[in-house]
Amino acid sequence: MICTSIRGKNLAQIYDILARPEVEMAEIRIDLCDLSDDDICELFGESDTPLVATCRGNADRLAMAIEAGARYADLELEAPASASRYIQKLCRRYGTELIRSYHEFEGTPDMEMLQMALARCFRYGADIAKVVTMCNSDEDAARLESLYSVVLEGVDSLEGRLIAFGMGEYGKASRLECLRRSAPFTYAALSEDEATAPGQWTLEAMRKAVYGEFRGFRATGLQMPASKSFAQRAIVAAALSQGTSRLSGYTPCADSEAAIALAKVLGAKVEQQGNILTITGIGPVKEPLHLKEVSVGESGLLARLSIPILSAINGEPFTVNGVGTLPQRPLSEAGGIMAAFGVLLGNAAEKPGARELYVPVNVRGQLIPGTADVSGKGGSQLISGLLMALPLCNKDSLMFVSDPRSIPYMYITLDVLRHFGINTRSEMEGDAEMLEAQDWTCCTGVNFKVKGGQTYRAAEFAIESDWSAAANLLVAGALFGSAEVCGLDIRSLQADLAIIDILVEAGAVVSQMEDGTVASRRAPLEAFSTDLNHAPDLFPIVSVLAAFCAGESRLAGIARLAGKESNRAEAIVEMLTQMGVECAVEGDELVVEGEPLTSRLLHGRLLKGGSYTTRHDHRMVMALKVASIGAESPIVLDDEACVSKSFPGFPDLTALA
Repeated sequence: MICTSIRGKNLAQIYDILARPEVEMAEIRIDLCDLSDDDICELFGESDTPLVATCRGNADRLAMAIEAGARYADLELEAPASASRYIQKLCRRYGTELIRSYHEFEGTPDMEMLQMALARCFRYGADIAKVVTMCNSDEDAARLESLYSVVLEGVDSLEGRLIAFGMGEYGKASRLECLRRSAPFTYAALSEDEATAPGQWTLEAMRKAVYGEFRGFRATGLQMPASKSFAQRAIVAAALSQGTSRLSGYTPCADSEAAIALAKVLGAKVEQQGNILTITGIGPVKEPLHLKEVSVGESGLLARLSIPILSAINGEPFTVNGVGTLPQRPLSEAGGIMAAFGVLLGNAAEKPGARELYVPVNVRGQLIPGTADVSGKGGSQLISGLLMALPLCNKDSLMFVSDPRSIPYMYITLDVLRHFGINTRSEMEGDAEMLEAQDWTCCTGVNFKVKGGQTYRAAEFAIESDWSAAANLLVAGALFGSAEVCGLDIRSLQADLAIIDILVEAGAVVSQMEDGTVASRRAPLEAFSTDLNHAPDLFPIVSVLAAFCAGESRLAGIARLAGKESNRAEAIVEMLTQMGVECAVEGDELVVEGEPLTSRLLHGRLLKGGSYTTRHDHRMVMALKVASIGAESPIVLDDEACVSKSFPGFPDLTALA
């Protein structure tokens, strides 16, 4: 990225500069600007632009910027030891990245001295080392640039952690070269007259050299579709209810329309006016239904909801059928889980040698309430179906889910049930402190106590906007410019809200407003580690994010992906490899070797374009569409229409790039 150095300005002038679209981050020379203490606190506390606070010789004013929220603080290596310790401590407390900078204004020392200066930067607390010297020859510049190849004891990698360039005419090229070497950013001046050191490029010249014709992505006011996770559960619950429910905020997609079709098959009446669904439910089932077959479209969730619910209210064996990719996706663990409640499943279509169950699946036996220990390894969807079905039985049930996956989706089910008058008690087992912080990775099991004989009651229910869809656009903004997504619930139970934490860990700027608007914008990005076992739908887009983060990122939970609309583990590795991104699967982790956008642009290593297969998977379509913004040539998809499963309008939004 390009950091614009700002000097000699007052607060109002700085705000005007930061509002310019070409200014993606800025260094505020506090010592050279006309800023009061209150101005410093306001500027670094309010600005969404990533800011570097620099204040030579005044640690107290630098400390003000850190406490206010500076993204980076630049402290010269020659600062007194007491100031150094003070600033290091503040940076750790407030999450500010510390730049320790070494300057030599007369010339460029020999290699031994340069390495000693670099080592001292990290010894004295640097997150990023900055080495700047006067270059009096091409040899000086070459020696300075060779620092990027140095191996330092105690420093895993200099990738994304070193900014080394030269001053003067001989050092001018190194200010661009440092981005090729994966420096997180370089510096430019607003104009030649405002340069902070000899040889500094103007912002206009640097942008032309780095970005050329690259357009990026900038979008505001983006509206997301309804969460199909909430919509499908709410539609089925309303169909089972006594009375008429009103579901607002509905937007159609293939999976939610399949839920409406199922509701009608059950006997519910459904009307739609604008974004409001009015559903008159069937109420308590006094006489069992006599359905021989139901269709769930291409929805894996709907299939897994239907099996236990119909087992509770249907009076004869039935078959759950589906279309598209659904018949190729195994119903992992379903046979054992349903057998624990007296229901037997079998493949309706011949599957020679198959050990797994698939749609179409035959279902026979009445759902029997009671106590059962079931495995959560196959995911949360069948568990959600049982949580919706067991309250309809005449006795209480106790279900313990061991090794649970996608825990947030279980609690989405409980939240929807609560709106429709169904109460279920739950208790998670694991480290109490980590569970309090909603770190689901420490959860070893979940107990559900379900009271039988309950009745679904009609509800007024507002369907949340979809965080799964929003994640793709927020990543697009974080990688290629900026994005503003409206109408999101920042307190949502949706698992894919985790994209906020992932983007922040990667270094992107994310801001949240009380009206539900969430915005992301570019900042220097670095490798990250995340566990997606409880948010598997994020895997495709987070892998694209990792491709543009400097260093090695690790994404846990890839074993969860084999049974999605495609074998997403294979699909993601195939996608990244075809794009020229180095990646590998190690156990349950996808390891991605990333490179910043600026480095890719300067090396001519944007993602490779060409013809790609989506494997008829809507999540792969969205990830590929975002990736195409950072591709060297168009990416052509074999099946773009399958995105209608969750977000029909998505291709139109990414066309904004």
